[in-house]
Amino acid sequence: MRKVILYMMVTLDGFFEGPNGEIDWHNVDQEFNELAIEQLDSVDILLFGRKTYELMASYWPTPAAATDDPIVADKMNRLPKIVFSKTLSSVEWQNTRLVKENVAEEVAKLKQQPGKDLIIFGSSDLAVTFIRHGLLDEYRIMVNPVILGDGKSLFQGIDAKLNLKLLKTRTFRSGNVLLYYQPAS
Repeated sequence: MRKVILYMMVTLDGFFEGPNGEIDWHNVDQEFNELAIEQLDSVDILLFGRKTYELMASYWPTPAAATDDPIVADKMNRLPKIVFSKTLSSVEWQNTRLVKENVAEEVAKLKQQPGKDLIIFGSSDLAVTFIRHGLLDEYRIMVNPVILGDGKSLFQGIDAKLNLKLLKTRTFRSGNVLLYYQPAS
């Protein structure tokens, strides 16, 4: 069975975005880009909420993305994508499908199909929805060596305890630390 993986970048104080939605604190370098390629090679569907979809769709199909990071841009554009949104009426980014309702049923069906894993990049609200429905199989949390002091908490909206089991860690020369967890059962 395929896994659904959540990949998020957070600050040391637990925020995934600043108070005005900014993500300019992301600590990105060549080693980070190598991780991005590894992750994209290990999945065959990208999952997004509306905000992250709009952000990604405004960058990856552009000439700037193709110039700055051609390998990741090619993979991001080629891979099938699903955006979960009640407010979008259509999606324009190539290989993207819009799902407006029955999120849990849709993801449960996807998990049963043959293929590689599925991954959520960003999309904290979508991640919370998946957590509430027990749909996340692995959490990959990249802690950046920065403290914002204010912003949006990663799992804002989760009101029940969820125990996780640490699978492994990976440290980067930049000071980033990637934590791999799965739900403890």
